[in-house]
Amino acid sequence: MININGQLLENEQAHLTVTNRGFAYGDSVFETIRIINGKIVFWEDHYFRLMASMRIMRMEIPSNFSPEFLEQEILKIVERNQLSDKTARVKLSVYRNEGGFYTPETREVGYVIAATPMKTPFYVLSEDFYEIELFKDHYVTSGLLSTIKSNNRAINVLGSIYAKENDYQNCLLINEKKNVVEALNGNLFLIKGQSIKTPPLADGALNGIIRKQVLEILKKSEDYKIEEDSISPFELQKADELFITNVAVGIQPVHKYRKKEFQVKVAKEIIGKLNAKARLA
Repeated sequence: MININGQLLENEQAHLTVTNRGFAYGDSVFETIRIINGKIVFWEDHYFRLMASMRIMRMEIPSNFSPEFLEQEILKIVERNQLSDKTARVKLSVYRNEGGFYTPETREVGYVIAATPMKTPFYVLSEDFYEIELFKDHYVTSGLLSTIKSNNRAINVLGSIYAKENDYQNCLLINEKKNVVEALNGNLFLIKGQSIKTPPLADGALNGIIRKQVLEILKKSEDYKIEEDSISPFELQKADELFITNVAVGIQPVHKYRKKEFQVKVAKEIIGKLNAKARLA
């Protein structure tokens, strides 16, 4: 079942019109959320990122869009899909209501919530071979708009097609300054010796939920120097380790980029700590 503006509908009955602004203009933002045994993981971070994204998109935030209301709406569809005692992936989309062309007639919004099952209750490091490449056909634009999860994911779609056609598991995106920004589906961390870098939001990196959690974990360690700093493509082959973070998989180690193969050390060190944070969140 799907939750559309508070109404629970069977999949075949759940429809949005062709004039929906999310479809017509990408005038929509969304959150991908992990649910474990009826509990929303890192809900506070998701909620505040959603509110910030809506403000950036100049959407009118409804007076009833409290953390408690949206949490109830999410858990309602999780329960109806019989996922309350399982692990679920939820997509919460907020779109501007219909009317107008590029210039909207209203700033009011609607929402859609969908839930699907996931296999593992907590994050597990995949041992499957994972090779990446740069996607250079199009650039991420550095700046605030690139940090939000909007409905316009054309570069991610094209990059995913490129990766599939060339037998890569993922690609890294670069911005107009030719700095590495992120992976197609998550944030990037680069380890060289005792130094750990991740691209800054100013470069256009997504303001990722797991990115934030991993940074908090690493900053508590005295073993590493943590930097939010630009990453040049030339640094990739000099790195000891690369990994990608997102809500769905947690931490994804990278095994190969071009001729360079990477170790999996820091990812193993922090995956347990990430799971501990998820349990407490």
